[in-house]
Amino acid sequence: MPCPPELIQLLWEHIDQYGYGPDGTVFHREKGGDIPMITYTRVWRAARKLALTEEAQATPLAGRPYDLRHAAVSAWLSGGVEPPTVAEWAGHSLSVLMEVYAAGLDGQDVVNRRRVLEALGHGPGR
Repeated sequence: MPCPPELIQLLWEHIDQYGYGPDGTVFHREKGGDIPMITYTRVWRAARKLALTEEAQATPLAGRPYDLRHAAVSAWLSGGVEPPTVAEWAGHSLSVLMEVYAAGLDGQDVVNRRRVLEALGHGPGR
């Protein structure tokens, strides 16, 4: 799946500093094992306060780390990545992808109509 270069750099810096856990995980406790959910929750809440305006914090936007997965999958679909590719990247079947994510894409009518016109030879510059 695609990953911004800045995130890749941060991950490599983290791995250089902390290494991998005994089971190969990138994020782990000092002596191995899973990080407790309460730790993730505390860090997520702090990061959300730093990243979002007060108005956005009052909404469900990015309320849980899992919401980022949904946002990424929706962005890939909105960006025009073919659904079978998005399903593979997300670890979903195509039917689950279309049932859960595709129905929630708003504002795609204009983009989709333009794509159809371009496919029929009526695109820009023609």
